[in-house]
Amino acid sequence: MSKGVPEVRYAEVERETKETRVRVVLDFDGGTRRDISTGIGFLDHMLTLLAFHGHLDLGVQADGDLHIDDHHTVEDVGIVFGQAIRQALAESDPIERYGHAHVPMDEALALVALDISGRGHCIFSANFTTDSLGTLSTQNVHEFFRALCLHAGINAHIRIEAGENDHHKAEAIFKAFGQAIRQAVRRVDGRSGTSTKGRID
Repeated sequence: MSKGVPEVRYAEVERETKETRVRVVLDFDGGTRRDISTGIGFLDHMLTLLAFHGHLDLGVQADGDLHIDDHHTVEDVGIVFGQAIRQALAESDPIERYGHAHVPMDEALALVALDISGRGHCIFSANFTTDSLGTLSTQNVHEFFRALCLHAGINAHIRIEAGENDHHKAEAIFKAFGQAIRQAVRRVDGRSGTSTKGRID
């Protein structure tokens, strides 16, 4: 690619098991297109919010064993989304790498701080008082982000600092993650790399 032309940060990833079939299309430099259908309405809503606040194009199609429960589908969407993030950034120009956001949603307040370090880890601290939001099990909010961070190579701290309503808490988390990743993937000029080590891993 010629000098001065930014790298395309785009990925298409598919994963099929006996439990799920998931496809994710991701473009970090889009920002207007979302086509999300996981069979779990509340998860679709949350992913749409994440994409909007992350200023990215996101397509997610999932067909899972929801007659059992939502766990396999939620986890596998996180896995494939994470793989797409890693793939889309593999040949990227240098990025900020770090991002953080405090996002309020009515009485709820979420903090997300992340580092696209190549080493996946997720510290998640959020107490939900209900078992589910629509057909999304609240315990699987953590499972989604754990899977995403592990496969994307993102070190993330996700915390609810205030809140009573579980819908508001979850919405604040997904919005904050979108805001944080938008900061972290921002291109930077005049830098030879993203780490003083010379590589991310």
